[in-house]
Amino acid sequence: MSKVEDFLNQEEEQEIVAAIRMAEQNTSGEIRVHIEKHTSIDAFERAMEVFHLLKMDETELKNGVLIYLAVRDKTFVICGDKGINDLVPNDFWDCTRDVMVNHFKAGRYKQGLVDGILRAGEQLQKFFPYQDGDVNELSNEISKG
Repeated sequence: MSKVEDFLNQEEEQEIVAAIRMAEQNTSGEIRVHIEKHTSIDAFERAMEVFHLLKMDETELKNGVLIYLAVRDKTFVICGDKGINDLVPNDFWDCTRDVMVNHFKAGRYKQGLVDGILRAGEQLQKFFPYQDGDVNELSNEISKG
């Protein structure tokens, strides 16, 4: 699987977007998924570049979360903005990562993403609960590079 387009079909992408909507119903946090074929730099560094390109660092509460995947490299990164990182313990994303890794190892990419997104929403809710009048500041669509 070397092309981003082969990673998920359209129906699977829509299930992931639905999971993002569901996860964001309980938190003011913003979750995005970015998928690309390959990164020529460190995956975390690339994830931070994408985070900035998607303007995820411009949310009011600095509580955006990016799930970044480099398909051909078989790597992914979960990164949060300053508002999250200032409040949570260092191992905050470990349980989300572990859920995703187990699915990915079995070739269940869509399910790994869905479960990871829902877990991220649960985790974010503890620190950034949904508030009346909360506005969806970022697109829920999957971005691709």
